[in-house]
Amino acid sequence: MADPIRLVLADDQALVRGALAALLDIESDLTVVGEAGRGDEVLAVVERTGPDVVLLDIDMPGLDGIAVAAELHRTRPEVRILMVTTFGRPGYLRRAMDAGAAGFIVKDTPARKLADAVRRVHLGLRLIDPALAAESRTHGASPFTAREREVLSAAAAGGSTAAIAERLHLSEGAVRNHLSAAIGKTSTTTRAAAVREAERFGWL
Repeated sequence: MADPIRLVLADDQALVRGALAALLDIESDLTVVGEAGRGDEVLAVVERTGPDVVLLDIDMPGLDGIAVAAELHRTRPEVRILMVTTFGRPGYLRRAMDAGAAGFIVKDTPARKLADAVRRVHLGLRLIDPALAAESRTHGASPFTAREREVLSAAAAGGSTAAIAERLHLSEGAVRNHLSAAIGKTSTTTRAAAVREAERFGWL
């Protein structure tokens, strides 16, 4: 009999992490070898436990799941990455796959499908939630340049145009221009509305 597929679970909600571990450990060919509650703990857990597949949440303290996926893909390319998240936003899907994730499913996926997703990803296949894949084809690609995204992210954190300019080492005029472009691309009228729209699609 083949060795079970070794898993690491990363989710900042202990109850969710525990539930996932219990569901997956029921499967005879899967075993959870490590857990992390923060994004900046994942790499150390992976180094210590040597998993085959890492299940990553997106919204975690320390480091978000997409940044973790990119670093994991760079340093441990043999480890397969499955994003398991509450946030089924099309922009997150595109960014996660660009970061090196092999799969992306939402947390309300039935246990049997989750286990099957782990097996498929382990085999080297790609797996994407079908509804999210369809939505991603319509809304997935971010319309922003890298600088527009940076400025809009800074705006999301709050602060005046002058404060954003100082933080990003830009002129106030450049900040206003980037915010204006972002507002236009989201078909909104204020920077607050542009931030909300960008967050809704997972572009920030």
